[in-house]
Amino acid sequence: MPVQAVIFDIGNVLIEWQPERYYDRVIGEDRRRKMFSTVDLHGMNDLVDQGHHFTDTIYDWAEKYPQWRAEIRMWHDNWIELAAPEIPHSVRLLRALRAQGVPVFALTNFGVQNFDYATTVYPFLTEFDRLYVSGRMKAVKPHSPIYEMVEADCGLAPETLLFADDRIDNIETARARGWQTHHFTGPQGWADRLVAEGLLRPDQAV
Repeated sequence: MPVQAVIFDIGNVLIEWQPERYYDRVIGEDRRRKMFSTVDLHGMNDLVDQGHHFTDTIYDWAEKYPQWRAEIRMWHDNWIELAAPEIPHSVRLLRALRAQGVPVFALTNFGVQNFDYATTVYPFLTEFDRLYVSGRMKAVKPHSPIYEMVEADCGLAPETLLFADDRIDNIETARARGWQTHHFTGPQGWADRLVAEGLLRPDQAV
């Protein structure tokens, strides 16, 4: 069935999200490995994605691990350095689709406060036709409820949605619901898929 809307994940699709890379640079790989083996930082971030307050969650987590307090607080205080840089080709594809009149949505695991902050650094995050942010919705990928909420809100049949995400588990849930999917491993592959679907011409997908 023809695609009626294209849905972008954000982390590692439009913006690189590599916290380990940031900490390797700042505190060194050996110390980073020790910290990540001791502290469930991704679990902490999952709480933020579920709608817990960005500052309170991270600062409270830091107090649980006094030996890592300063480093954990970096996740908050230097957060934009963890969520960087943007992926320019993907941003161009977003804008090219919209220029062609193709509805473009975002479906992202992202906290409320840090998403609002991200929009001040990455203005393209305000350019979606519909924006589905897990922290606002109190539901996260890859669990079915957030996909159900997207379908109910946009009113489009699942098989008319084309969804790009870098995580296979997120893709699998969407596929099980009947969505068309693309496992994002880089912007060129995504560009090729959009051309193959007839949504962009090759010259528009560069």
